[in-house]
Amino acid sequence: MQAIIQTLQLEDGRTITIETGKLAKQADGSVVVRMGNTMLLATVVASREVKEGQDFFPLTIEYKEKFSADGRMPGGFIKRENRPNELEILTCRLVDRALRPLFPEDYLCECQVIISLISYEEGILPDALACLAASAALAVSDIPFNGPVSEVRVARVDGKFIVNPTATQLETADIDMIIAASMDNVMMVEGEMSEISEEEMLEAINVAHAAIKIQCQAQLDLASKIAKSKVKRDYAKPASDLVLKERITKAAYDKVYAIAKTGLGKHERSAEFKKVYEEVKATFTGEEITASGKLIKTYFHDVEYDAVRALLLNEQIRLDGRKPDQIRAIWSEVDYLPSAHGSAIFTRGETQSLTSVTLGTKLDEQKMDAVSVARSEKFYLHYNFPPFSTGEAKMLRGTSRREIGHGNLAQRALKPVIPTGEENPYTIRVVSDILESNGSSSMATVCAGTLALMDAGIQIKAPVSGIAMGLIADTKSGKFEVLSDILGDEDHLGDMDFKVTGTAKGITACQMDIKVEGLSYEILTKALHQAKVGRLHILGEMAKTITTPNAELKAHAPRMVSIFIEAQFIGMIIGPGGKHIQELQKTSGTVITIEEIEKTKQGKVSISGSNADAIQQVVSKIKGMTTAPEVGETYDGKVKSILAFGAVVEIMPGKEGLLHISEFDHRRIEDINTVVKEGDIVKVKLLEIEARSGKLKLSRKALIPKPERTAEAK
Repeated sequence: MQAIIQTLQLEDGRTITIETGKLAKQADGSVVVRMGNTMLLATVVASREVKEGQDFFPLTIEYKEKFSADGRMPGGFIKRENRPNELEILTCRLVDRALRPLFPEDYLCECQVIISLISYEEGILPDALACLAASAALAVSDIPFNGPVSEVRVARVDGKFIVNPTATQLETADIDMIIAASMDNVMMVEGEMSEISEEEMLEAINVAHAAIKIQCQAQLDLASKIAKSKVKRDYAKPASDLVLKERITKAAYDKVYAIAKTGLGKHERSAEFKKVYEEVKATFTGEEITASGKLIKTYFHDVEYDAVRALLLNEQIRLDGRKPDQIRAIWSEVDYLPSAHGSAIFTRGETQSLTSVTLGTKLDEQKMDAVSVARSEKFYLHYNFPPFSTGEAKMLRGTSRREIGHGNLAQRALKPVIPTGEENPYTIRVVSDILESNGSSSMATVCAGTLALMDAGIQIKAPVSGIAMGLIADTKSGKFEVLSDILGDEDHLGDMDFKVTGTAKGITACQMDIKVEGLSYEILTKALHQAKVGRLHILGEMAKTITTPNAELKAHAPRMVSIFIEAQFIGMIIGPGGKHIQELQKTSGTVITIEEIEKTKQGKVSISGSNADAIQQVVSKIKGMTTAPEVGETYDGKVKSILAFGAVVEIMPGKEGLLHISEFDHRRIEDINTVVKEGDIVKVKLLEIEARSGKLKLSRKALIPKPERTAEAK
């Protein structure tokens, strides 16, 4: 089988190949993208019919990593790939957000893109290649698509930008971003940064876009070689009735415009819009409603869309009465949950997050064992979005992809300010429960997370706030308005959702979704600088509640002490089958973890618990077990057993010596049982450690003053 291959080259000399015509030929489009030994198979299939009554575009993106790609067996009891893990879901979302805006607005045929990691080379990360593979599969198909589009990862290492860096290079990067773009416009941005400026972020996007243009051209060159891709298929357009649309517009537009201008709350405004809809609907006969019911609803929604956008562009008035750059009212509170290790409420407008912090040990780290990523996280954040937060009743069916995506964004926003190493011995879990939602709940999570961490006493480097920016743009007139702190309806009816988080010093994370074909650098620059003003305002409001982290942990929070020991003693502390460490934990009520530190020949022992005295006792015992006895030192020893000629005394855990009967006292003792018994504590001095056997010779007599001889004895 002869494949058709297109090759493109990165600046550092590495190559990427796109191959088609060999695999999965019954799909509408299929390609294999290869970089090094990392290979992705992407397929796309679209139906040719639209289901009756369907009024949306059912696009699904699936990304799956095969363990066989790395020559590994899946972990766990069931030895096959199961439901998508968090990494796979996040990669799906990256691709979806780049592709979705580029399908024709009237294209409603079901479309499915499946991307599979079929070969993996350690260090060459596949998530940055997934969108290229998906777009290339569409490019070689006859499916209508206004692409191509591609994504690259951009990292800054030692001040230099690198496109699609290795995993090793990412470890020291202060910028890690994935950017999607077409030949002309930026489509999607997501990443985390170490408090960078807006100008630095724009520079990273420019570097990415230059590389993306090369990848888009490669897709065009490949598609030109495929006969099927040259003529895109016809597809069924949704039903339309321009006369009906004009009738509804005339009847409803002015009323909807007036309601939008009142500044009503979310539910009140929705109720008023519904009244107008019912009034318009009442002007139709039963037969007309039967024939055009769905179109009436669709065209009324179009009226809402047009009226709200016109109000913003013409009068700079938003649905809740704010100006374009105005932030909603904010209030916050900390220490709300008495049993949590830290907690906060953050409310902005009609969006509210109740966030808690839990402190744990190394045993509580979040472990990820995927094909391309295997790591443990000491800091992680979980985001929950229950239906009551929007006044709805829905089935709870487990964590959604949206919840995973929003939680990951908030985690990346806070991660750069979390103390590391010896400054933070804890595993930290942050949980955000969204109790009310009307826009920017992930950004509320960032703000609430900051407050809760400070309440918990975690010495974060700086407070972080987040803001969601929106956009209303008219391509015909060229008018546009960038909106700060968008509402849910402004997200729904607008053209952009651009979330930016950061400290007073700079940006820590971002995520941008575009609902139109692209975003100019003029708008992007304005959005970033307007977001900075909003972030700083929100930080000021948060400072009214708490300005710096609490100096101490909560009284009921676990305390943790870490000590370092020689690696040779690790086995002694653990004991056979874990006997010693389990006994220590059981008797003290603490949790003990041990990790060997590579290249240092040391082990780190961490002891955590709520009782400071118990922790200190464990520390003393471990120090005793790992400290060598010194000749001449005095010890409080415990009598372990009685012999005919003396007693065996333990002076340290696991360190025993012989207290001979002659070394017990200056006077002669006939029977050791008359002066000491098992379990007694005896103060002894270490006289000698035998060179060959290592046996310890102890004396009590050496610590007792020698009695003066009486005159009679003399």
